[in-house]
Amino acid sequence: MRIYRLLIFFLLIFTVCLKARAQPVQNVDSIVNAKNADNDTTPPKREFRGVWIATVENIDWPSKPGLPVSEQKQEMIDRLNAHQRQGINEIMFQIRPAADAFYAKSREPWSKWLTGKQGKAPDPAYDPLEFAINEAHKRGMELHAWFNPYRATNDGKFSLLAPSHITRIKPEWFFTYGGIKLFNPGIPEVRDYIVKVFLDVVDNYDIDGVHLDDYFYPYQIDGQHIDDAQAFATYGAGYQDIKDWRRHNVDTLIEMLSDSIQSHKPRVKFGISPFGIWANARQNPDGSATHGGSSYYELFADSRKWVKEGWVDYINPQLYWPMDDRNAAFNTLLDWWSNNTYGRHLYIGMAAYRINERKVNKFKNPGQMPDQIRYLRKNPRVQGSVYFSSKSLINNPLGIADSLRQNYYKYPALPPVMLWLDSVAPKPPVNFNATQTPRGVELKWTTPELAQDKEPVYGYVVYKFDGNEKVNLNDPRHILHIQYNSNTYFIDNDVKRGKTYLYVVTALDRLKNESEPSPTVAAVLK
Repeated sequence: MRIYRLLIFFLLIFTVCLKARAQPVQNVDSIVNAKNADNDTTPPKREFRGVWIATVENIDWPSKPGLPVSEQKQEMIDRLNAHQRQGINEIMFQIRPAADAFYAKSREPWSKWLTGKQGKAPDPAYDPLEFAINEAHKRGMELHAWFNPYRATNDGKFSLLAPSHITRIKPEWFFTYGGIKLFNPGIPEVRDYIVKVFLDVVDNYDIDGVHLDDYFYPYQIDGQHIDDAQAFATYGAGYQDIKDWRRHNVDTLIEMLSDSIQSHKPRVKFGISPFGIWANARQNPDGSATHGGSSYYELFADSRKWVKEGWVDYINPQLYWPMDDRNAAFNTLLDWWSNNTYGRHLYIGMAAYRINERKVNKFKNPGQMPDQIRYLRKNPRVQGSVYFSSKSLINNPLGIADSLRQNYYKYPALPPVMLWLDSVAPKPPVNFNATQTPRGVELKWTTPELAQDKEPVYGYVVYKFDGNEKVNLNDPRHILHIQYNSNTYFIDNDVKRGKTYLYVVTALDRLKNESEPSPTVAAVLK
């Protein structure tokens, strides 16, 4: 009898296995995520979840130059909607790719990648930056205005430049390298001009941050040299080595921008996304255990110094390599940067564009990007990540966007706070109440009094719990709604009759400091 029972048992196991094998094959990435889901901790309530929207060469937006304005707007809306579904809460929008503009209040000409011809305004008139800011804020996203500081052209078609382009007005400010024109960072008037360009945006737009990419002095090209000997002779007093002078020139601009942004609008964050390797250990004992190009020695960009001096609020190094890469491992570089944050925020630049890349087997592994996300989340000195670029996330290679939406970014997140910019939280909302209506549960509250720093409330967070749940505002799974506006009401239409729900609302200031909670209110649905 015992043998008979054992035979029955093994037959049942065999049948279950056969049934399991007969199920449809899932997306491999989903299998990887399911395998690791139980191992992942509760997602963070605060995390920077960014994406770059590149406009140079129409990489991401608009899809082509000269697209009708109505289609440009719809493309932006569709793009932001897609990223909202993926859980993205930060937009890095490229508004100045080559001494040109994707915004109306500019001293530089309209970009050819917007209208098809440099200097030609959109028709009918509109302001793409203002439009993008408003649409991002509607969706609970911050928007950082992304500038390329030194690139003046992206090709050698100089005859097509607008008469108002700065290369035509001040040709002595530029050198040509690799067939394109670049600002000469060693000329003081150049630095003054660039600061003014940035401040045009800081002063005139409701941006959340100023963001620079990795292009300072040009990436090295064999057979090319930087034609700045005359500028060095004129302005390089006190420097024996032109390379040290070049680093000084970039440092000076970064410090000027930091001071100017803080002076004009202290709530605007300032961040830079440098090349991922500051220096290799073989070049500098403070460098990383890597073997590759470096920003310090090749781009003359001392990105580590900018963090150490507190000139930037965040550093966003582009770690575009796989885990355990022989020359530049993602995990090695992340660890290095996390040991060099000096109290500032660290957001990791992620290579979404390389997923499923033919030449790199590790990026063909659907678990590569999830492994990177889990690795960075384990490090308390890392506050988030930014993906290059928007098109890659929307194309969903190997199901990465599905992984974000269904797993890693399934629940909302607030941006990390920057206490060195603002540490005073708003006061909590008052007169909070919940009322059952035919549309659901209507929540209303009253704007609180001004905080101690007299800063007005910028937005609100609504939390929702089942009637028998403990109220825990540290768990993002209970965030029902994040809004960046001053409206004092919200309707929860995802409710069921016969149930009891608990609600809490908190207030946010511009830098996303959160107030103490309102009193908890209950809604007993009939």
